[in-house]
Amino acid sequence: MPRALITGITGQDGLYLSELLLSKGYEVFGLIRGQNNPKLELVRTTVPDVKLLTGDLTDLSSLLRALEVAKPDEVYNLGAISFVAYSWENASLTTDVTGKGVLNMLEAVRLYSHDDPTKVRFYQASSSEMFGKVQEVPQRESTLLWPRSPYGVAKVFGHYMTINYRESYGMHASSGILFNHESPRRGPEFVTRKVTQAVARIKLGLQDSIVMGNLDAKRDWGFAGDYVEAMWLMLQQDEADDYVVATGETHSIRELLDVAFSHVGIDDWEGYVTQDARFMRPAEVELLIGDPTKAREKLGWAPKVDFPELVRMMVANDLEEQRAQAGR
Repeated sequence: MPRALITGITGQDGLYLSELLLSKGYEVFGLIRGQNNPKLELVRTTVPDVKLLTGDLTDLSSLLRALEVAKPDEVYNLGAISFVAYSWENASLTTDVTGKGVLNMLEAVRLYSHDDPTKVRFYQASSSEMFGKVQEVPQRESTLLWPRSPYGVAKVFGHYMTINYRESYGMHASSGILFNHESPRRGPEFVTRKVTQAVARIKLGLQDSIVMGNLDAKRDWGFAGDYVEAMWLMLQQDEADDYVVATGETHSIRELLDVAFSHVGIDDWEGYVTQDARFMRPAEVELLIGDPTKAREKLGWAPKVDFPELVRMMVANDLEEQRAQAGR
């Protein structure tokens, strides 16, 4: 039975990846920060077969202890402070967790695998936010990185550190440069879930409007459940490498609003949406669109859920949740 350790187990990717690995017969261990983690019960309910360990990406000794217990064949480093807007408010903590945390996890794996650098296969969750002020459209593995947020900068550090450990120590360490991927499990602070949750509440008469930032920003949005399969496929390859994981399509916030509102029978949403400068980024990333050719050709990976289906899935989930909460 193969064994895997996942950091960031409480996030949408951690939950979907856990389900995928368990379905493939893995013994799965998840790293939880703090005994009173508010998402602890969510993990226990969603993936009860996952064995939970306490650890912190900022504490190397705790990572070594987790590795000694889990004895993993594969490590998936998904843990990060991943809300981009927050990274300007606390750039230092974002750097410690999202950037230096990668270094700590890599070093822990290196020390644990000192007798055989390829004993543990390592996956790093890199991000399309690393491209930032895009220098090439679409973005591919070789595109110059130009991050536009403290989060993006931290992800660049972790990305290059993963490459450095692969080249310096011969580790099987791969990075997935994942473009925006969403799901009904996405946190409500992210724009997609903010929209689908608000649309559900507006439909049910529970709120009147939604306040947004830049409606013209464009993203390459896919389904998180599809993207975790790409993570797993990377660690099944003979050679470690880096891959862009994306749909190859881009959609604006306006299109997101179009699909979400139309799903509940509202075709003209402008009367329900206002804009506020508080939700504008200090440095905006206007257009992200990935070229997934390498992932398709080398991994045999392709997304199964398209953009309209993804948005409708999220709205339907939020309608059900909001009805249940409102007792309707």
